[in-house]
Amino acid sequence: MSALSATLLVQVVSSFAAAAIPLLGPILMLRWGLAPENIGYVSAVISAGICWFLACGGPMLDHHGPIRTLQFGLICVAAGLALLSQPLVSLGLAGALLVGLGLAPNTPAGSQVLMRTAPTGHRTLVFSIKQAGVPLGGAIAGVAVAPLVLAFGFVGAVSIVVAIVLLCTLLAQAFQPRLDAEKGPPNRGWPRLFLSPSSLTRSARVLNAHPALPMLTAMGVSFSITQACITAFTATYMVTQLGESLTQAGLYMSVLLAASTAARIFFGWVADRLGSGLVLLSVLALGAGAAILLFVWSATASPWTIYGCMALVGATSMGWNGVHMAELARASPTALIGDVTSGASLFGFVGSICGPLAFAMIASRTGSLTWPFVLVAGQLIVFGTFALVIGQVTRRSPK
Repeated sequence: MSALSATLLVQVVSSFAAAAIPLLGPILMLRWGLAPENIGYVSAVISAGICWFLACGGPMLDHHGPIRTLQFGLICVAAGLALLSQPLVSLGLAGALLVGLGLAPNTPAGSQVLMRTAPTGHRTLVFSIKQAGVPLGGAIAGVAVAPLVLAFGFVGAVSIVVAIVLLCTLLAQAFQPRLDAEKGPPNRGWPRLFLSPSSLTRSARVLNAHPALPMLTAMGVSFSITQACITAFTATYMVTQLGESLTQAGLYMSVLLAASTAARIFFGWVADRLGSGLVLLSVLALGAGAAILLFVWSATASPWTIYGCMALVGATSMGWNGVHMAELARASPTALIGDVTSGASLFGFVGSICGPLAFAMIASRTGSLTWPFVLVAGQLIVFGTFALVIGQVTRRSPK
């Protein structure tokens, strides 16, 4: 339980901090003198920082252990938020990169700890509970960020978030001695490897360790594109195009993320009962695409209809991650779990970079955020159909 408690605590707090950024997007862009859709570039830089760590952070994780690495990550998030609050674009983008570097250890460090400690029969459920911390932290941000801004102003709200992150860093120390006892051999050359481009090729090579890993990685990319765009642009879409207040947009986002929290745990339980999450991931892709289209078509409907759409979008487009992580860990050789989850997540976050960038460019060309949402839904539906068909063919083929 201590392993799940530690990883879940860090996941919730870091996700709370990350979700605060798009919620503050309209104010942040105003301070920088940029158009609202440019929040997508901040999201892309955060994803670039995540990719950097996932590609090159393995030696650091082995050297320091998972909990210490998570603590370093939290410190980076706090520093990044402090820079983001500055009125200079250059400092803000440097802060976004630091936030990404700080968020990234959650995936490989958490997978390493939980794969070692979780009961085999409930492994997907345990992974899903930990991953439920992502939308749970976001839901808390959706409820809390706007009131914090109203009470303390933009800079004051960011300062409170930074203080919460630093407090979590101190609390994680209670778990560090025991959970880091099985860390890898010392590797004092990890700073050099952290800056080495050759680490990127290693991340790609480990994904050939099992035949299922390339397909699982591709599914993660498609979902990551969708999740990044939903997270980065939904609040801005509601404020700028639907005329909602920042507070109302935050409430809608909190429903989306709360539904995702419950869905991740439920789908983890379902995957354990099925014995495999591959079919479940394909079905979720189809459902998520349909839910996003329903949201766009219902955007001017009553608030209760929009709340329902938010719940559907959150459950389907953001409920996949725990099942995906557990499937990656199950298909990985034991010694390569951290490397495989890092490598697969790296490709996923490449999608998280490209998705918001493409979304922002299409929105600028069309003058609307509606068509980019439709395209995001379309790519997920196409990929979900393809993955489901390929999966059926593979299961029917002779061994």
